[in-house]
Amino acid sequence: MAEAVVERDPGRGPAVAEALGVLEVPRRSRTWEGVRGYGLIAAMWIRSTMTYRTSFFLATFGNAAITLLDFVGIYIMFSHVDALGGFTLPEIALLYGSCSASLGLADLVMGNTDRVGQRIRDGSLDTMLVRPVPVLAQVAADRFALRRLGRIGQGLGVLGWALVVLDVEWTPGRILLVPVMVVAGAAIFSAVLVAGAAFQFVAGDAAEVQNAFTYGGCTMLQYPPTVFAKDLLRGVTFVVPLAFVNWLPALYILGRPDPLGLPGWVAYTSPLVAFLAFLPASLAWRAGVRSYRSTGS
Repeated sequence: MAEAVVERDPGRGPAVAEALGVLEVPRRSRTWEGVRGYGLIAAMWIRSTMTYRTSFFLATFGNAAITLLDFVGIYIMFSHVDALGGFTLPEIALLYGSCSASLGLADLVMGNTDRVGQRIRDGSLDTMLVRPVPVLAQVAADRFALRRLGRIGQGLGVLGWALVVLDVEWTPGRILLVPVMVVAGAAIFSAVLVAGAAFQFVAGDAAEVQNAFTYGGCTMLQYPPTVFAKDLLRGVTFVVPLAFVNWLPALYILGRPDPLGLPGWVAYTSPLVAFLAFLPASLAWRAGVRSYRSTGS
């Protein structure tokens, strides 16, 4: 009988790897296998979704409409006030649109990681451990929900409106910072999603804790930092770096000072912060998967 060849992934567990007679795959191929596996699984779910196109378009439109209600509430509020924390409606639309688009991208790519706790309980995670694809790629791509494009679309729509009506002196640096802010913000949210998924190996089903830092964090970032206490601002800047999703870049674009007194160039460090956020998140994920000993143990 041919010997099974499975990539040595921390998600397989020592007992499973030993039982299968695992052969080591070079580390440099692990990333490629993860990306390739993710793409294949996501493509399968996309084909399944597009089988019922009308249902897909209705679900996407409904997703966009429901999430847009948040901004409708803000718009109604501004029919009674001229500014909130010193920010006008277009300025808050910049915060809302950038954060919503970033979270939408992260939710599309990594949102299904919040199912880890459920998979641990029902034992479906065990089947992923013996497949020749990194477990994180399988967890993230499984049940890939293309309808989440609705949130991305409405976020980009509000962001586009804000960029048109804002009275800002557009320099090349500020123009470049807009797409960087959205993409880097999505990467930061993705790091939080991975860290939350790793926490579920310890806490069981703790998806709501994960959602508190993603959906809850995005709701907070839709409002100007000037309405929050400085202790909270320090926490979301130096502990869980959500301020780098849109607050710091947006303040630079608008020409406003940071409440904590950080220099303006910090706005351009969002990609670096996203990379640094992924380091502990990935280590926590590896530690969680290595400690996993199957549902029945």
